[in-house]
Formats: sequence, C-alpha cells, structure tokens
Amino acid sequence: MDMMKVAATEKPSLSSPAALASTIKFIQIPKSETFLQPTLEQTRQTHALMVKTHFNETKFSPSAQFNFLITSYTKNSQPHSALDIYTYLRRMDYEVDNFMVPAVLKACSFVSNTQLGKEIHGFAVKNGLTEDVFVSNALIQMYSECDSVVSARLLFDNMYERDAVSWSTMIRCYVRSKLYMEALEMIRKMQILQIRPSEVAMISMITLFADLMDVEMGKAMHAYVTRNLEKMSFQLTTAFIHMYAKSGNLASARLLFDGLNQKTVVSWTAMIAGYIHCNKLEGGMKLFARMIEERIKPNEITLLCLVVESGFVGALELGKQLHVYILRNGICLSLALATALVDMYGKCGEIWNARAVFDSVKDKDVMIWSAMIAAYAQTHCIDQAFDLFVKMRENGVRPNQVTMTTMLSLCAETGALDMGKWVHTVIDRQAVEMDTILKTALLEMYAKCGDIDGAWKLFREVKDRDIGMWNTMMAGLGMHGCGKEALELFSEMEREGVRPNDITFIGLLNACSHAGLVEEGKLIFEKMVHAFALVPKIEHYGCMVDLLGRAGLLDEAYGIIKSLPIRANSIIWSALLAACKLHHNTVLGEMAARQLVYLEPQNCGYNVSISNIYAVANRWNDVAEVRKAMKNKGIRKEPGLSCIEVNGYVHEFIMGDKAHPEIEKINDMVSEMGNKLKEAGYMADTSAVLRNIDEEEKETALNYHSEKLAIAFGLISTAPGTPIQIVKNLRVCKDCHTATKLLSKIYQRVIIVRDRKRFHHFRDGTCSCGDYW
Repeated sequence: MDMMKVAATEKPSLSSPAALASTIKFIQIPKSETFLQPTLEQTRQTHALMVKTHFNETKFSPSAQFNFLITSYTKNSQPHSALDIYTYLRRMDYEVDNFMVPAVLKACSFVSNTQLGKEIHGFAVKNGLTEDVFVSNALIQMYSECDSVVSARLLFDNMYERDAVSWSTMIRCYVRSKLYMEALEMIRKMQILQIRPSEVAMISMITLFADLMDVEMGKAMHAYVTRNLEKMSFQLTTAFIHMYAKSGNLASARLLFDGLNQKTVVSWTAMIAGYIHCNKLEGGMKLFARMIEERIKPNEITLLCLVVESGFVGALELGKQLHVYILRNGICLSLALATALVDMYGKCGEIWNARAVFDSVKDKDVMIWSAMIAAYAQTHCIDQAFDLFVKMRENGVRPNQVTMTTMLSLCAETGALDMGKWVHTVIDRQAVEMDTILKTALLEMYAKCGDIDGAWKLFREVKDRDIGMWNTMMAGLGMHGCGKEALELFSEMEREGVRPNDITFIGLLNACSHAGLVEEGKLIFEKMVHAFALVPKIEHYGCMVDLLGRAGLLDEAYGIIKSLPIRANSIIWSALLAACKLHHNTVLGEMAARQLVYLEPQNCGYNVSISNIYAVANRWNDVAEVRKAMKNKGIRKEPGLSCIEVNGYVHEFIMGDKAHPEIEKINDMVSEMGNKLKEAGYMADTSAVLRNIDEEEKETALNYHSEKLAIAFGLISTAPGTPIQIVKNLRVCKDCHTATKLLSKIYQRVIIVRDRKRFHHFRDGTCSCGDYW
C-alpha cells in the first residue's frame, strides 16, 4: 500500500525512523487528498524521536523535519514551542528557507509577537526571501494579526509582485482594523487593475460590506458572483447570509438560507445571529428551536456568536436562555464562552451575573479579566473596575491592549486624570505594546480629562498616526474651545496626504461651533461636500444647526432643517431646541420640543428643556402642565451630577447632597464661598432656577448646585494652588459659570469643568469659552 495513504489512515507508532518519515508525511500530502493532522502528543513524540536520531535517520532533510515541527506545533495551538525551535535554528545557524518563514510567522501571529515578526522580516529581506510572494503574503498576514496596519501596507506597496492573495490579505487587514474606507479603496484599485478576486478575497469584501452595513454594495457583489461563478460555494452563500442579515435585509438572507440544499451548523448560526442582530428575538429563538429539532447540535462557535449578538442588542432574556441551555446540556463552559457571557451580562447591566460567571472560572486569562473590568466600567462601577484591575495584576496576569484601552476609556469618562496618568505609567512599566488604538485611547484620555497639552504632546510623539488619531486630536481641541487650532491641524493633515472621513468633519464642525467660527464652519461643510465628495449625514446637518443656533442665527438654522434631503431626527431638533433655550426663542423652541417629544416620548431632557423655556418666559401654568404630563408618563428628570477626583478616588455630588462623609466641612466652605462672592460684587442669577419660588429660596438652591459642592470639596481637600477638575453630566448653568469665574480669582485656583458639551478652563476670573457656550 502507498506509504502516504497509510499515513493518512493509520496512527503511526513512533518507535522507528520509518514511522518518523510516515508521520512527517501527514503534512506533506497534497491538499486534494484527505489526511489527518498529527495530534500534539504525536508531534511531541516525533520531536523526541528526531532529537534521538539527530535528525538524520529519515530520507527527509533536517530542514523538512524542522518545518514539520514548527507547522505541527502551531496547528496544535503551541506557538511558543514553534518559536523556540526557530530561535534554536537561528542560534545554531541552520538554514531557514522560504517554506519555513511563513510557518514561523503564523506562530508569531498566534502570540502577537510583532518584535520577533519584524526580526524575521529583516532576515527575509537580507536573504532575498521577500521576492517569494508566498513569504511576503505571510508577512502581511502577520502584521495584520499583530495590528500593525501601517507596516502591512508599507510591505504591500513595496512587493516585487502581488497576486490575488496579496490583495485579499491586505483587504482583510483593513477590515480587521475597522479601516473600512481604506479597504474600499483597495477594492477600487483591484477593479481598476482588473485583478480577478479569489474566493477568499470575495469573502473579505462581503465581510467588509457587512461591517459597513452597505447592502447596496453587498448586492452588487452578489450580482458579480452570480455572473462570474457557475456555482456559489457554501462559504460564499454563508457570507452573503451574514451580510444581508447584518445590513437589516432579513428577507434576502432568509431566501439564501432556505435555498441551501444542506444546512450546516455554520449556516444556521449565521441566520439565527442575523435575527438577533436585527432585534427579531422571537424569530431567532424559533429558528434556534427548529435547529435543535432537526438534530443540528449547536457547537461552541454557535453559542459564542449568539451570546455576543445578544450582548450587542442588549437582549438580556435571550442571553439568559442561552446561558441556561449551556448549563442544562452540560456544555463545557470554555474560557471564550465564559468571556462572552461576562461581556453580555455587562452590556445588559446585570453586573452580579457577570461577576458570578467570572468567579466560576478557575484559570482566568487576560481576556476574561478585561471583560469583567469592562462590565464594571459600562455600569459605572468605577472603584470596582480599578480594584479588579489591581487584583488582576496581583494574580500575575499581564494586561494587554484591550485591558488598558478599557481602563483609559473609564478614566476619560469620569475625568480621572490622576488615575489615567497611573494607567499610562502601568502601560510603560508592563511594556504593553502600544498599537494605534491604545495610543489613540491615551490621547483621548488626556483630552477628556482636561489636559489638552498632554494630549498634544503625545500626538506629536506618535509617528504612525492613522485617521482615528487625527480625528481624536481635532475633536479634543474642539472640546476645549480651540477651534482655530483644530482647523490648523486639519490643514496639516491635508498636507501630509491623510484623507479625512465623515468623522473628521463632525469633529471640525463641532470645533467651529464651540469657538463661534460660523463662516469657517460653513466653508468646512462646503469643502466636505465639494472637495472630498462626502455625502453629509444627519450628524453633519445637526452640527450645522448647532453652529448657526449657538450664534443666534435661528432662522438660518431652521432653514437648514426645512431644506434637509432626509427627515430630521432627534439630533437635528435637539440642536435647535438648545439654541432656542439659549436665545429665549419660545415659538421655535415649542415647535422643536413637540417634534422631540413625538420622536422620543420617554426622553426626559426634551420635556425638561421646553419646561425651562416656559419658565424663563414666566409661563408657569405651561411649566406645570409639562411636569404633570412627565409625572403621568413616569418620566423622571435626570439629576445634575458632578464628579471630582481627589487622591485617586472619584467623589460624586448631586444638588443639595447630604450623603458625603465630609458634608459638614463642605457646607462650611459653601458658606465661605458665598460670602467671598458677595464681597467681590457677585449677584446670584436666579433666572437659572426654573421653579416658581421666592428669590431667597432661589439663591439658596443655587448655592448647592452639584458643581459648587464639588468645588467646595476640592478647596478643602487639596493644597492651595492645586488645579481643581470637575466633570458634570449636564450643561453648566449661567449662574455657576459666573460664580466659578470669580472663585478662580478669589482662591487663585485653575478650575477646569467638563460639562455635557465642552470644557471650561477658569483662570483669574475668566473662562476659556469667552462666555460663548
């Protein structure tokens, strides 16, 4: 019998060189023939026999034997063993050829070892191996899986020759990094060069259109496949099912699904996940039940996919049902599945269930620790998130980019600059690899925590900036009222040849709005449409309404709404309502509020805004009617909340707070602040109190606004001259803004306040916003 077929059907005994040769053939049989991949135990036995025979007792060369070991260890999820062999070979000056390099690069990808990957790249260049397209493609794949997109693209651009795999690998690289515009540009270039995409490339493109939820592009791809292929493969059909479902076109997805002659667990998973993604939970569960009835047993990937989708749409009950199914059927709760459950419960706000799953796992890896920390962050359990992060490090688990990005996002949300700086220190000390996403998260943390100079310094230090980092820096400058600086940075970005996207212009228009740069904002909008051929989205029109409305150009702002090519949504009307409240235009404000209450009847903010407009106009009967309607509908006003970080702890205050352990000292400081403000000529602006009570009561209410309590706590808890930094969930009222300007001068403190819209830097009696907010 042919020795290769013996190797394919029988488990060899590894007691002789003949058996060794037989085992090596496991991975050398042509792909068209069926063969068994050696198990980890077989690989180890083979390795031991090779060492015993000094790699010279078979007809295979030592190089082929080493190739076998590296490939087999990698395929058996033992990449470190594969890399140890490669390191040994280099140290002993063995020949490393173009067959071995791709296998070693695959192992690098498994462990995200970019440093070793770059060393192999240098070795390949030095030895002329990159002229082999197979090696170059493997390098691109390695950089992609290690999140080094810039290196992948640089290599792609400098390849001696490219095949269809090169293009599909680069497209997958962009899709993986969510750089969708760059992926689309690659597809356009393929079309121009008339490069026929492989099936892998087609699947990458379909995945891209699914992520973009661009059903029209997906349909065009479907038509292309139908025209050019005699028969659509199962993999392509499943990719189209996923694309249509994710784009909200369940009918087309179901048509393809029902047309499959033989449905596998993969196609069932794609279709059920599509129902869940589209929030058609009942349809998804019915299909899941039918799958069980037809004796298609869901595997771990099915359950993983469905749990992830449940978390994505916030389908708590469905997520719980899937969890119960796993437990009742005795399905092994793998680390991946446990991590997905923790993530799902966290996104649905069930932190206790997330913690229960987390605690049930004995051997926790970095991903499940990160998921639990993220769950605490999503439910605003700040202290618990930081405590768990510390515990994770105490358990010897090294944080990765995902962990640190979550921690930085939490610091950014709460304005905890000291904590953010500490996280930055941990990143440096733990030598966590700084990919572009993590660098951008760091930059955003500094910007959102009020240290725009720190953000700017970090931005300048980074060399491999992507569009996301440019956008974050421009948005940060805009938040701090640095509109002109944001526009200058945009000009610099243009000079460097970085193409802006729709998010770029949202940041720029917001920057113009906060700085009162009306004409500049109009020019930016025109440039977006005419110079960059970007179709304005509803968010861009919302920015324009906000820009004009803040400047008091209410009729012009309303004119934009009337001429919209799409129906105005809550983004548009809320921008107009805020402007009407600012400029006391009751007529337009009423109209905007009616639209908002119709669109989002349960949103308390819009009801409160129209109530406030009535209150300013002394229409107390109308105020009473609005509040009565809110009470009848069970709508509660969102309370003002101010946070301040002192000595690594975040303290929260609400108006009239009495719960803080140092409330007596805080109230004494509030009284002192009030007396010093009066001495400085301050008069309370009682128009900010929108209740029908007497003036004295209004003044008392103003004294105990949450930001004033936070300032008082900052004054008694920090050394003289220390900046005070506060984050507020609502817009700063006019009275608090005036008082804080004076307090910054009286106490010689820099007071930084981040409200719902922007930053205010108070110094020596003035504010960075120039009283324009």
